[in-house]
Amino acid sequence: MIDGPHMPQTCEVSLPCCADGGSLSSVKAPQVSGVRVQLEMHALWQQFDQLGTEMIVTKAGRRMFPTFQVQISGMDPTAEYVLLMDFISVDNTRYRYAFHSSSWLVAGPADVVAPSRMHFHPDSPARGAQWMKQTVSFDTLKLTNNLLDDNGHMILNSMHRYQPRFHVVYVDPAPNSHLNAHRNFYSFSFPETRFMAVTAYQNHRITQLKIASNPFAKGFRTTDPQDRVGYLGPLAVWCPPEGRGAPLTNKLGEQGGWGSKTSNRKEDPAPLLVEQCGLLHHCKDSVGLSLKDAAGWMEEEEEEVKDWRRRSE
Repeated sequence: MIDGPHMPQTCEVSLPCCADGGSLSSVKAPQVSGVRVQLEMHALWQQFDQLGTEMIVTKAGRRMFPTFQVQISGMDPTAEYVLLMDFISVDNTRYRYAFHSSSWLVAGPADVVAPSRMHFHPDSPARGAQWMKQTVSFDTLKLTNNLLDDNGHMILNSMHRYQPRFHVVYVDPAPNSHLNAHRNFYSFSFPETRFMAVTAYQNHRITQLKIASNPFAKGFRTTDPQDRVGYLGPLAVWCPPEGRGAPLTNKLGEQGGWGSKTSNRKEDPAPLLVEQCGLLHHCKDSVGLSLKDAAGWMEEEEEEVKDWRRRSE
């Protein structure tokens, strides 16, 4: 499960920092202070993480696998909440993959930061009772490397490492809610969901594990589990991990984590929160995972596997 402050479906913005992550949790509104989040498919995420998770980014946009899914508890059942996601750079580095050593190496400083965007869950806003009764899935979220993207996809730089963040925002009905915006949100991040953005899989075992575990790639599996491409043994039984909260920043290094310096930026997140919740109804995508989505996903998986097989020949 997760504790901590943060926030965002698809509006282009710049994320400010919270002044003090330590003191923020003590002044949070009761509607968010007790929120807990558990990452679904934790065992699978860990398997990918051990190999060095890679996520495909394309000009047209590509869905994530594993899909980011969570179970939420501790919400006020009658209060309304907006759920959002964003992605922040793990470091200021661009990488390259060394095939001879099957490892990622530093290639130089990071490219120019891609436009910051937030992805609203299409069911937002909804009451806490609705969010808590079932798994919350961000299966419509897509990643792109097109800096001029106008489809609302999350823009990432290829060969850079990212951390997904999940944000819970309480929709305060008070007329002066903007004055307390800093109290009405909580953010969560799971270290095992970090990934390298790539235009084609570099580590062949990532492709193998995807074929073995993605239901939309079942056409590439054999009937015998032991003969499957990428069989890595039985998948561990799902066990909900405890999430990790952190102050809202633009980069992981600014949170003081992973050996980086702590940021001195101290900006008020209230204007951003007010703006984002106000824009929600204008940029909300109400389309769920339909048969058309499933067909698109299967096409994406087929192209990924074909590309991997071409490079393996």
